[in-house]
Amino acid sequence: MKRKLRQKGSQKMKGITRFSNSLMEKYLPDPFLFVIILTLVIFVMGLGLTDSSPVQMVAFWGEGFWALLAFSMQMVLVLVTGFVLASSPIFKKGLGKLASFASSPGSAIILVTLVSLAASWINWGFGLVIGALFAKELAKRVENVDYRLLIASAYSGFIIWHAGFSGSIPLSIATAGHPFVDKIGVIPTSATIFASYNLIIVAALVIIVPLLNRLMMPKKEDTITVDPKLLVDPIPEDLPAKSDMTPAERLENSWILSMVIGVLGIAFIVYYFAQNGFALTLDLVNFMFLFLGIIFHGTPRKYLIAVQEAVKGAGAIIVQFPFYAGIMGMMTASGLAGVMSEAFVNVSTAETLPLFAFLSAGLVNFFVPSGGGQWAVQAPIMLEAAEMLGSDPSRVAMAVAWGDAWTNMIQPFWALPALAIAGLKAKDIMGFCVIVLIVSGVVIGLGLLFL
Repeated sequence: MKRKLRQKGSQKMKGITRFSNSLMEKYLPDPFLFVIILTLVIFVMGLGLTDSSPVQMVAFWGEGFWALLAFSMQMVLVLVTGFVLASSPIFKKGLGKLASFASSPGSAIILVTLVSLAASWINWGFGLVIGALFAKELAKRVENVDYRLLIASAYSGFIIWHAGFSGSIPLSIATAGHPFVDKIGVIPTSATIFASYNLIIVAALVIIVPLLNRLMMPKKEDTITVDPKLLVDPIPEDLPAKSDMTPAERLENSWILSMVIGVLGIAFIVYYFAQNGFALTLDLVNFMFLFLGIIFHGTPRKYLIAVQEAVKGAGAIIVQFPFYAGIMGMMTASGLAGVMSEAFVNVSTAETLPLFAFLSAGLVNFFVPSGGGQWAVQAPIMLEAAEMLGSDPSRVAMAVAWGDAWTNMIQPFWALPALAIAGLKAKDIMGFCVIVLIVSGVVIGLGLLFL
């Protein structure tokens, strides 16, 4: 009887997954078209819900267009340096050993989800890259595993990033002199990242998300595997004999140069940790990826060849991120983000404010996909509401953080690096991610409301 019920439940989940995938494949546009549509939607909403004129909305858009240039470069480097590091012989061997623990498609899905969750909790940039790279390694070794679900599972670990060590909101309010210190003071991470309710939510997701991804495995006839030829590593170029090399070629193929500059990079990393503790930043992650890649590839020539291969997938980030910056410009300068936030605050009580802060942050995140940028917009409204209603400001701040992470599941902005590494389109994984969004939203919402 129990077996029949399990089978029935599994079939129902597969049916829901199949419907979700079909919906996304038919109607979800390419991420570039998606961001153009979002731009037009926000333009119209700004006209209808704020006092902004068409000329003002155009000005807000254009003036904000280049606000994410530094961040765009960071994301390009996350993709390139992470890809290059993973393509090194030593790193591939390590990923291969880890992948050997997966003996079936189901175990591969669970393993990649757990690795991604752990990496994202440590640092969001680290999680994005490592998850996708590990998924590719699993696809090489495990037969009959759905490649779309494998990459979606790798991306699903990103759900907990803002509750981890690199969470921009909890780290910001734990820093002396932060913008809202006069209103809430300095709130230590013991009241946010390491608060019992937050750790319980994280633990619940670490258990539920891998099992959910496993349940979404398609039937054998619906499984889409990757062509092994697409995962084959490029053939290393033949080098001329050392006696035939020019002085320049000898330098290009010198392991000594790589080691010297690599050791210099490692020395700085050691110095940084000694001075700051285990405080990973995106810049430091990129720095680590860069210099470890130089060391692991052995020579400057081999490293540059790997870089040339990696930059092929960076085009989407370079083109799309300015459009998101323009959307952020319209959202913030017009006051539209504030209008959205206030709509949720108006129906809140002291007990329900964290839940509605979470939901409002999830909505705003569609249009302001930056944790720090979103906090700057929503914090004045949410913290004022917390003070008026007598709600805990630390819990409200974490609610906004969770909302920011939550809707990333269906926001192509953050999926771009993983998709570039995997060689997939957003519509290939979003059907699975929608289901993760719904289930995780229930878990997080209940945790914020009752814990």
